[in-house]
Amino acid sequence: MASTNSWTLEIESPVATPRLFRAAVLDWHTLAPKLAPHIVASAHPVEGEGSIGSVRQFNFTSAMPFSVMKEKLEFLDVEKCECKSTLIEGGGIGMAIETATSHIKVETTAIGGSVVKVESTYKLLPGVEVKDEITKAKDSVTNIFKGAEAYLVANPDAYN
Repeated sequence: MASTNSWTLEIESPVATPRLFRAAVLDWHTLAPKLAPHIVASAHPVEGEGSIGSVRQFNFTSAMPFSVMKEKLEFLDVEKCECKSTLIEGGGIGMAIETATSHIKVETTAIGGSVVKVESTYKLLPGVEVKDEITKAKDSVTNIFKGAEAYLVANPDAYN
């Protein structure tokens, strides 16, 4: 029987909390194809307009082990820069993963930057073992936030 597992990650950034949350979380479907076209071929909302229950789809290049991923927004608190989403299609669902959720919270640091706190919870299908997928997942999440950070530092008027 498969068990539920999780991993956590913290990423520090000099970028202000609300800007980083808006760019790297709320609007990532718009930024990702521009900032990482070698990984994200395209992305778009499928259902809803960014509120709870909304679904986004990301289409990947051959750089990823899967071609598509759809996520559903389960919880959102824009003022607290916090959200939770569930993987509902692609991204290994049905092949290696039974369920997967991500909880992201961006908090302000004492020096005015931010720290991104990510908790990913997943349930593997029976017989599936995790090898280096957790490291790859953490690297991917780090690259998302660092890509958004670089964009925001280079474009100080964006997402204000």
